[in-house]
Amino acid sequence: MPKSPQSHLDPRQPLVVDTTKLPRQPGATRALKRVIPAPQDLGLELISVPEGSDVELDLTLTSVSEGVYVSGNVRGSLTGECGRCLNEISESFDVKIAELFAYEDSTTEETTDEDEVGRMQGDLLDLEPALRDAVVLTLPTNPLCRPDCPGLCPECGVHFDDLPADHSHEDVDPRWAALRNLTNTEE
Repeated sequence: MPKSPQSHLDPRQPLVVDTTKLPRQPGATRALKRVIPAPQDLGLELISVPEGSDVELDLTLTSVSEGVYVSGNVRGSLTGECGRCLNEISESFDVKIAELFAYEDSTTEETTDEDEVGRMQGDLLDLEPALRDAVVLTLPTNPLCRPDCPGLCPECGVHFDDLPADHSHEDVDPRWAALRNLTNTEE
């Protein structure tokens, strides 16, 4: 028995695609190029796509026997902070997207779990879950400003790049302080 859609899609929403102009003949294709505002909470704690920033969709919709196959690229910008030194990170992303959206009453409803394949509502499909999966799954959980970022000194909190090479916070026992002076003079 087909499941009824939980909420109705609004074709005016930027990530809702109307497929009425895509023939339901396997192999038929249509290009979809769109710049949309980034949805809220598209990212992780330390790095994300700024809400409302431009996200470019460069997709191909292909009619298949069970529904519409959406493939292509999603591009945009990321902002966040380095997980080691807390410096700002600003970079771009370009991720591939590939998702099947099953027609209502297709055999896919009977052969797959509800959350395994995207579902169409009439001629409408919602790209937001596929977009979230494609973007968020490629983001690093601990982003770095550069691969060799040394981070912050755990004692004083200053970025190691801004400190001299011999920076240290050794607490020398005063009883041993005289010995430290001996090693410095022998060089």
